[in-house]
Amino acid sequence: MTGRFDREGVAFVLAPSSASAHPWRAALAVYLTRRQLVIFMMGFSSGLPLLLGFSTLSFWLREADIGLAAIGGLLTVSTPYSLKFLWAPILDHVRLPFLTRWLGLRRGWLLAIQVLLVVSIAAVGQADPVTSLGLLALAALVMAFLSATQDIVIDAYRIEILSEREQGAGAAMTQAGYRIGMLISGAGALALADFIGWGTVYLIMAGFVSVGMIATFIADEPENHRPAPPEKPLAWLAHATLDPLKDFAGRRGWVLILAFVLLYKYGDALAGAMSNPFFVDLGFSGVEIASVTNIFGVVMTMIGVFVGGALVARIGILRALAVGGVLQAVTNLTFAWLATRGHDLGALTIAVGTDSFTGGLGSAAFVAYLSSLCNLAFTATQYALLSSLMAFGRTMLAASSGWFAQSLGWPTFFVATTFLAVPALLLLWFVYRLYPEAGRADRDPDEGEPDTGGDVATTQQPARP
Repeated sequence: MTGRFDREGVAFVLAPSSASAHPWRAALAVYLTRRQLVIFMMGFSSGLPLLLGFSTLSFWLREADIGLAAIGGLLTVSTPYSLKFLWAPILDHVRLPFLTRWLGLRRGWLLAIQVLLVVSIAAVGQADPVTSLGLLALAALVMAFLSATQDIVIDAYRIEILSEREQGAGAAMTQAGYRIGMLISGAGALALADFIGWGTVYLIMAGFVSVGMIATFIADEPENHRPAPPEKPLAWLAHATLDPLKDFAGRRGWVLILAFVLLYKYGDALAGAMSNPFFVDLGFSGVEIASVTNIFGVVMTMIGVFVGGALVARIGILRALAVGGVLQAVTNLTFAWLATRGHDLGALTIAVGTDSFTGGLGSAAFVAYLSSLCNLAFTATQYALLSSLMAFGRTMLAASSGWFAQSLGWPTFFVATTFLAVPALLLLWFVYRLYPEAGRADRDPDEGEPDTGGDVATTQQPARP
C-alpha cells in the first residue's frame, strides 16, 4: 500500500498500490478526501434546521401551553420542503452581486442563505409563543424556506463536485451529517432546554450553522457547465423551467426511469409506515421501541449508507441498486418473522438492525442514482424534481399501508411488502438493458473519469469535472 494525496492535493489517502489487487480498499478510500469532508459538513448544516421547525418547535409550544390545534396548524410551515422545486431554477441561473464573483454561483448562494438562516433561527427563538405566536409562525416559515433552499444548493453542489464513482460515498456522507445535525437540533436542543431558556437554545442552534459556513469557505467551486441563459425574460424563463424537463424527456426510457424512481422504495416505505403500530401491537414499550429504533437502528442505518457508498464505488450504481433493492425486500421478511415471535426484544433488535442496514445501503445507492440522472446544466432543478418525486412515492403511495395491514394481518402484510419490490427490480433490469455501461465496475482511481462522449451513467449530460 502506498500513501498519496487525492487529486485536490489536500486530503492524504492511504491508497492501494493497485486498485485491482485491493478493490474494496480502493472503494473505501473514496471517503478519504477533502471533498467528502465538505459534503459531510454541508449535510450537517442541511439537517440542523429541520427539527427546529418541527418536533423541537412542537415540544416548546406544548410546554408553553399552546393548544394542540394551533401546534398542528403551525407545523404546516414545513411546506417549503415539498415545494422547493418551484424556485430551484433561480438557484441554477441567477447570479448574486459580489458573492458570485467572490465565491462562485453555488458557494455564493450557500453563504447568503446561511447568513439569513442564522438570523431566522435566532428570530424563532426570540419570539414569545404566548404573546407573539403569529410572529413566531412567520419566522419559522422563513426558516423552513431558507432551509429548503439550502438543501437545493447543497444537493446541486454535491452532484457537481463529485465524480460518478464518488456519488455513493457523497450520499453516505450527506446522510451521516444530516442525521447528526438532526440529533443536535432534536435531542440536543431538548436536553439544553432543561437548563436554559428556549431563546438561548435557538441562539446556540443558530451558532451551529457556522459548520456549514466553514464548509462553504473551504470548499472548491464546481466547474461551471451551465450555458449562458437567454437575455429576453420569456426566453430565460423557458430555459430555466422548461428546458430541464425537455432535457429529461429526451432521454431513452425516461418514463421507465421515472417509474423506477417512484417505486424503488415503495415496499420499504409501506413497511416502514406501519412499523411503530406493529411494535405497539406486539406489546413493546415506548422505551424499548425508542432504544432499538432510535439508537441501534440509526447506528445500523449509518453503517448501511457507508457500505452502500463503497458498494457504488466498487460495482457501480445500477448493480448497487439491485443489491440494495433485493436486500431491502428480503429484510422485510424479518418483520414477518417477528410477528410470529411476539414480544421478543432480541427478535426486534435483529429485525430493526437488518432492515435499517439494508435501508441505509439502498438509500446511498438510490441518492447516487438520482444524482447521476441530473444534467450538469440544470442540476438544482432536476434534482429537486426527482427528490420530490421520490418523496411522493414514500408518502402518498404509502398512504394505503394501514388498509393493507388491517386487511392482511401483520405476517402476510410484511410478506406482501417483500413482493412489492419486484416491479422496481424489473424496471431496474430494463434500465440496465438501456444503459449497460451505467455505473460499471470500479476503475483505478488514478485513471480518472472515462470519456463518455457526453453520455454519463444513464443521462445525456456534460462530462463531469
